[in-house]
This record gives sequence, structure tokens and C-alpha cells, in this order.
Amino acid sequence: MELRGTLSQLPKDFRILVCCFVIVLNIGFFTGFNFVRVSTSLSTSGIEENYLGNEEDEEADIMRFKKSEKEILTLIHNHVLSLSVIFFVLAVLLYMTSVSPKLTTFLLFEPLVSLVLTFGGIYIMWLGVIWFKYIIIVSGLAMVLSLCLTSFLIIKECLFPKVR
Repeated sequence: MELRGTLSQLPKDFRILVCCFVIVLNIGFFTGFNFVRVSTSLSTSGIEENYLGNEEDEEADIMRFKKSEKEILTLIHNHVLSLSVIFFVLAVLLYMTSVSPKLTTFLLFEPLVSLVLTFGGIYIMWLGVIWFKYIIIVSGLAMVLSLCLTSFLIIKECLFPKVR
């Protein structure tokens, strides 16, 4: 059974449903991303402060404390489970497009690798390996860019189906 290129062959109302799903998913994702922006300023020092606290900084505008083990494990658990499902669904939809196989293969696996690096990196940084904040920011950016590109390609295929 061949799945590649089948998205454009599905009924128009189903393709519109897929578009709506991807758009709503992106609204939810970027709402969460906005929370990350507010809580970390999207900087390495903000990431470190958000998870490890800033109790030593007497000049800090907002006092933050190191997350407890329970808090950090809950955060990682919730994000890895939910985002892995999101990336799996997007991967299946992307696989059904006529996007080049090389780009498709990259986009099938990259967000999952970035997911493990980002949230595994948060845990490793929380354990005390502070330089992992750089891995977190790079892998987090890669994850966001992958989601954007994958979403764009799926929506494009749904709205402008390839005629076979």
C-alpha cells in the first residue's frame, strides 16, 4: 500500500478538516511557545533561571526557585508524551504528501530527535550540567522550525492538491 501522495487525492472536505486541524494545532503549539518566551525570554540565561532559579541574584525583579524533582519530571513527562503524539500525527500527514522523500524523511524524525534533546537537556541541565542550556535552545529552535515547515507543507498540499 502506497501512502505517498495520497493526501491530495482525499476528498476536499477531509483535506479542509486536515488544514483546520493543523492550524488549530499550531495555535495551541505557539500559545505554549509564547509561554516559553515569557518565562525564559528565549535566552540561555532565561532558560537556566527558569529551571534552576535565581535565589542568589538579590537584584532580580522576579524571584525564582529551582524546580523540584517532581516539577521537572512532570514537565518533561507531559511535554514528551503530548509533543510526541503531535509530531507523529504530523509525520503521518506529511508522509501522505508529495513532498520529496529526502525532505520528508528528515522532517519525520527531526522533531522527535529535537524533542528528546530539548527535554532531556532540560533534565540534564537541572542535574547540574549547565552548558546543556545551549543544546536546549538549538534543539528547541529546530523543533519549532520543523513544526512550521511540516505544517506549511501539509496545508499547501491540502489547499493545492497535486493532480495525478
